[in-house]
Amino acid sequence: MEMWLQRPDCRPLFLLRVLFLGLLLCCVTPSSGNAHPQDEDIILDIELGEMQLEPGQIDEEYQAALKRKRLRKLNAMSSLEKFQLYIGAGFEHIIPKGLDHILFVLGLFFSSLLLASLLWQITAFTLAHSITLGLAALGLVAVPASLVEPLIALSIVWVAVENCLFKQASKWRPAIVFGFGLLHGLGFASVLSDYGLPKDDLVPALLAFNIGVELGQISVILLAFVATFWIRRKSWYRAVVQIPASALIALVGLYWFIERVFW
Repeated sequence: MEMWLQRPDCRPLFLLRVLFLGLLLCCVTPSSGNAHPQDEDIILDIELGEMQLEPGQIDEEYQAALKRKRLRKLNAMSSLEKFQLYIGAGFEHIIPKGLDHILFVLGLFFSSLLLASLLWQITAFTLAHSITLGLAALGLVAVPASLVEPLIALSIVWVAVENCLFKQASKWRPAIVFGFGLLHGLGFASVLSDYGLPKDDLVPALLAFNIGVELGQISVILLAFVATFWIRRKSWYRAVVQIPASALIALVGLYWFIERVFW
């Protein structure tokens, strides 16, 4: 090697190679400001069961480390990539993760055979949860999940029981659904807060998440409509489908309420 370097015609080529490798390493090696090896160590230690903390502390540390990691990835994304990511996050929070929200939307679906009545309820629900989602995500409203989650379960019970008692939704149903939508928006906001919001693209991220939620809700309604399309006008639809489905939804909601309050 030393003899090869002593050749005058090889020295420039060697220096160029060293310079190229140095530039390559600078490009592919993450900077120390973004690496945050401590978070990586925390995540790895918890996943391997090597961190000695109380169970609640372990979960708190793990979620905090994951959130910081997500936010660093978000900061490295373009605005379009962030927008697409939050649309997907909003949709995923409904399908497949948001079973309580799915049951609430199905409760609205089974409330009436009239499309106009269903549209009014869905519109009221969308407007309401959009308001509280924005306010809570911006830090203007804060309600503990220990209060919000049981009330969301009760909202499911309410709409389902109403479906069993009344053949058609009352004229006050959209106003009631609006109130329940405010609760569900707080539930959406808690998930979004855990996920993390980019400070430089806060409003677009909120909008994208809400769009994803709406796409998820529309998907639930469309699937339910397709599944019942040929039987909705049958004389036995209410007795065989509408009431039993609503009763099942009410029972699940009641179980969740008890679980979230007492367990």
